[in-house]
Amino acid sequence: MRKILIPTDFSENAMNAIQYATELFKYEKSEFLIFHAYADEVYDNNELISRKTLKKLKEQTHKNSDTELEKILSTLNTISPNPRHEYKISSIFGTLVDEANDLVDRENIDILIMGTKGKTDDRNITFGSNTLQVLKYVKSPVLVIPENCKYQQPKNILFPTDYMLPYKRRELKLLSTLTKSFRSSINFLHVSKYEKLSIRQEDNKVFIQECLPDAEIFFHTANEKDITKVTNQFIEKNEINMLVMVNSRHSYLECVLHQSTIDQIGLHIKIPFLTMQNLQRN
Repeated sequence: MRKILIPTDFSENAMNAIQYATELFKYEKSEFLIFHAYADEVYDNNELISRKTLKKLKEQTHKNSDTELEKILSTLNTISPNPRHEYKISSIFGTLVDEANDLVDRENIDILIMGTKGKTDDRNITFGSNTLQVLKYVKSPVLVIPENCKYQQPKNILFPTDYMLPYKRRELKLLSTLTKSFRSSINFLHVSKYEKLSIRQEDNKVFIQECLPDAEIFFHTANEKDITKVTNQFIEKNEINMLVMVNSRHSYLECVLHQSTIDQIGLHIKIPFLTMQNLQRN
């Protein structure tokens, strides 16, 4: 059974991500764990002035969260009554990243899915602060869904890579399952001024092919310094439905995610964006 973790802040963007997730895995037996972590709501509340107030705020916020989660559950049972799907909801007093990581480990989660932005929707940014934190620090594949992104089968996937990473078999298996379900094509894009690969790169490239036996794979090379420019152009020219990148030490994606203002990079993502984690976090 596929196990999918979905954090929500009860925004339209969050609900859109939930609906996208149910469509993406509609043919698979799946368990969706939808949760709301509400510690920040309590501690940042202007009414918090004493321990006694803290207790009351916690109780009220928990109650409000449960009510909103029940509404989501009711909506899903109405719009997506899929016999293959099981929905669970949970209100948790904690921070988003800590609770997400705890659930990933405890529930053996396969993938976390969320919107690129939540309630504090700023049209001038690509990722909201919560989404950035999840992309950086949650030890799970993370699929982020842009606002107003309507579901399309991921028939055409772009995967920029330098072939330097020792990919995780479990995460490539997740990608393999998706591509098999939709008979997808995966475009591996190597941006480099060198056409010839090293032995390490060749071995990692072979490993990718072995882990994706059912996918139609295409390998592309671009002699260009600006990987962001090449990625954006490839997405536009080839009608890409999903972007996949790997987050690891010294990778392009880590550089992007750790910029103080990510949008200076210019990676304006309007399609679902899957990050696979090769980072060991303490």
